[in-house]
Amino acid sequence: MNQLPSWPAPRDSRSTDTPPPIALPLARPDRAQRSGADQRFLNRELSWLSFNDRVLELASEPGIPLLERARFCAIVSTNLDEFFQVRVGALKDQMAAGFDRPTPDGRTPAQQIDDIMAWVPGFVKRLDAAFADRLVPALAEAGVVLIGYSDLDEEEVAALDQWFEERVYPVLTPLAVDPGHPFPYISDLALSLAINVADPDTGDRRFARLKVPNVLPRLVEVAVGRFLPVEELIAAKLDTLFVGMIVEEWTPFRVSRNADINVEEDEADDLLEAVETELRRQRFNKAVRLEVAHDVGPELRDLLVRELELTHDDVTYHRTLIDLSCLLDLMAIDRPDLKDEPWPAVTAGRLVAAEDADRPIFEVMRHRSILLHHPYESFSTSIEEFIAQAANDSKVKSIKMTMYRAGGDSAIIRSLIRAAEQGKQVAVLVELKARFDEATNVQWAKQLERAGVHVVYGMVGLKTHSKVVLVVRDDGDKLRRYCHIGTGNYNAKTAKNYEDLGLLTCDKAIGDDVTELFNHLTGYSRAVDYTTLSVAPRDLRAQLLDLIEHEASFGAEGHITLKCNSIADQGMVEALYAASAVGTRIDLVVRGICCARAGVPGLSENIRVRSVLGRYLEHSRIYRFAHGNVMEGERVPGAESDAVHLIGSADLMPRNLDRRVEVMVPIEHSRHVDWLDQALDFALADDVVAWELQPDDSWTRIGPTDAFEPHPQERMYRWTVERQTPPST
Repeated sequence: MNQLPSWPAPRDSRSTDTPPPIALPLARPDRAQRSGADQRFLNRELSWLSFNDRVLELASEPGIPLLERARFCAIVSTNLDEFFQVRVGALKDQMAAGFDRPTPDGRTPAQQIDDIMAWVPGFVKRLDAAFADRLVPALAEAGVVLIGYSDLDEEEVAALDQWFEERVYPVLTPLAVDPGHPFPYISDLALSLAINVADPDTGDRRFARLKVPNVLPRLVEVAVGRFLPVEELIAAKLDTLFVGMIVEEWTPFRVSRNADINVEEDEADDLLEAVETELRRQRFNKAVRLEVAHDVGPELRDLLVRELELTHDDVTYHRTLIDLSCLLDLMAIDRPDLKDEPWPAVTAGRLVAAEDADRPIFEVMRHRSILLHHPYESFSTSIEEFIAQAANDSKVKSIKMTMYRAGGDSAIIRSLIRAAEQGKQVAVLVELKARFDEATNVQWAKQLERAGVHVVYGMVGLKTHSKVVLVVRDDGDKLRRYCHIGTGNYNAKTAKNYEDLGLLTCDKAIGDDVTELFNHLTGYSRAVDYTTLSVAPRDLRAQLLDLIEHEASFGAEGHITLKCNSIADQGMVEALYAASAVGTRIDLVVRGICCARAGVPGLSENIRVRSVLGRYLEHSRIYRFAHGNVMEGERVPGAESDAVHLIGSADLMPRNLDRRVEVMVPIEHSRHVDWLDQALDFALADDVVAWELQPDDSWTRIGPTDAFEPHPQERMYRWTVERQTPPST
């Protein structure tokens, strides 16, 4: 059936004509007219919104398969949820506290809220248009049909009636509001129906809330390739829940709440208990957004706004499904023709050779460090195998690691528990304050402690965001330290979708520094001077500023290339502007937030900013300074190249440089340097699909417009596969 589904279904007698399609421009929030230094910086929140607009463009890319485009709609929707939970929630907290200090771009919290809420309605319309007007008809033509209840045939209605009675009705709980039943608590991101019902005998009218239970599938496959939103089925059966009443009107709605967790660490006797307590309180945080259907009646809307203590500016109106994250469920359909071509991860060639020769990873690392690039190279056959071998190796004496996001079922956690049970000394620094992973990390911390692992919770006032493992092994001739330092989390699920780098190394200088780092994190000592690593918040900011200033001393011959997730630190941006002013070429590959302006005469003529979006989330940080190893015109003794290359966990944001424990490691072997250079070259090539920041602060898509290739990620994958013929180790 090649038609728009009839949802949202009519809720009353008012017209529900579908609005005309809305063009999908490359939208950006209008830059506020400010003067002087304020125009030197882009606003962090509005820059993030521009990023989500770029992701939304992927939902309409002709070269991306249809189910992958649906996945991008889901990602855009969940991105916006998190933005309201975290960023809008924080701004509202600042306003409530009377905080009115402007950001570097000159906006107060109230002004930022105003600009955000001026942008959101247009974005929701663009999302609705991309999904309902373009994607839904295209999916229907391909045999994946999203339908409304009125689209069901008699056989489908009969089957759904039985399923409703057996599987749905028993788990529904209507909650009416009357003098004896106050307005119910609406949990964060829970999909619900708001309903007005009337007693035909007395004329009494009541409001009721009906939560759509999470145990039900959001998209019900009523026949092969035909999917019905479950709220449509529930709404069609409201008469069975309000027997004898008249259902006057219903509308789906959803509430976003502030997701901030406030733990006074210096006052907490037990940080684990404090975080658990705060998680229980969090569910009652203030509402920050209300989502409703576009044709909601004013009575229901006003009641929800009033009871949730919101304003009408906090309401978004949707003419398609509320919460498009359910589209991720469509990825389970067995339609490879509607999905990306699989890119199976390969095992790093030297690890393949070691496995074939039945040699441990430690022996390979002793010969030479191993640079890993996920997900092109397998996480399971490298990092998970490294920690598994450490757990099972009788020569290994201790394992230490930092854990920011480990995810659900974790092979790494199982290896750590097994190591502890075998009598090895195992210490894990669990970051309990990792946003949205607090509850998972609390459970991992408890499980690790029960197994005998030494669990610590980081340092007061700092999040431990670094990605570091230290394994101490008795090799017979001496104790050696084997380390992994990466850009991504020790999370097998995200490792399949996030582009990240990691270094497996037995380098003595790095091992010395990692040992001192863990002693500082788990013990009670002053930070030492690290000889190889760059560590925040102690040294990283100053060291990066020194590298930028040093590269600028080469003027037009200088070249700085920074690849990261976000650039929002004012000091770093000013340093880049100063380097640009003397002619130094600066290439920034920034996936998300970028507060630096690009190509602006008199400010940033020599700065180019590019954003790469694709099937993988670009997550690695690579900082390259073309002359970092050149002092007074000569290369630093022992350096293999003129350039300095750093990888690690830190973005260029105040929180990373000042309020987190971050680790960057230099990459020095010529083969590894060539690999990083190739990755950067692919991202900066002239002919690839990407987005570039313009002097007017808009983002322009570059590359072929009728295809999604050539793409940096595709080139990186093909290049990686070609180079995995196992060399001699």
